[in-house]
Amino acid sequence: MPELPEVEVTRLSFADRIAGAVVQSVRLGKPLRWPLQCRPESLVHRRVTGVRRRGKYLLVDLCEGMLLIHLGMSGSVIFDRQLAPAGTHDHFDLVTDLGILRLHDPRRFGAVVYAAAEADIVARRLLGHLGAEPLGEGFDPLWFFASLKQRKAAIKQVLLAGDLVVGVGNIYASEALFLAGIRPTTRACTLSKPRVIALHAAIRSVLSRALEQGGSTLRDFTNARGESGYFQLEAMVYGRAGQPCRVCTQAIRSIRQGQRSTFFCPICQKR
Repeated sequence: MPELPEVEVTRLSFADRIAGAVVQSVRLGKPLRWPLQCRPESLVHRRVTGVRRRGKYLLVDLCEGMLLIHLGMSGSVIFDRQLAPAGTHDHFDLVTDLGILRLHDPRRFGAVVYAAAEADIVARRLLGHLGAEPLGEGFDPLWFFASLKQRKAAIKQVLLAGDLVVGVGNIYASEALFLAGIRPTTRACTLSKPRVIALHAAIRSVLSRALEQGGSTLRDFTNARGESGYFQLEAMVYGRAGQPCRVCTQAIRSIRQGQRSTFFCPICQKR
């Protein structure tokens, strides 16, 4: 699934190119996870004023209203002046005078949803439960420590839940926990203040590095220019089960947590 770095990399790859574009038409393919919530033709003549991100959502601001785009499990967005005719897995085209914004999603877990404003009930249902942005000023280490004291679940599951800190998905949670030396199964409420502060710094470091590397391309992720990411090439634990730890040479282990694969080093990561 595209995580926060992949969504932000996608945003950066087309936000400046679509700014100021005027919508000329909208094409819908097969139904996606959620309906558009408006008549496609009602978007015609509206101007794109900017593109933001909240968690794993792209927020395309219009002169009236906004589009919330989620990439689902395997979706990607591309923007160009000319695109090939829509294929079987191309489910949404926003045709503008500056180019076509297309959502490609083989598994159809993604979505494009219209909301009148961020305070609208449609937007609040999707965004209202999201936690702090991990690279933003609101993600404070002392607040993080106090919040984790209230959580009895395993720290990996708390990070994935997204209601405390948003966008730290499976890949980057595994990597941040390794960098902080914390076992993924450790109960969040048992972590000391120094360990939480180390985890806070590790989350920021891992996500920042992933942004520099263009995200991770495990299967078919590309940004809106069709470019792949390379963070996976330097992953310390994710996807490396059975391989030697890059620090201590112990074999990396893999377990299942909440139906997701978790990777960790049994030596470098303490309970």
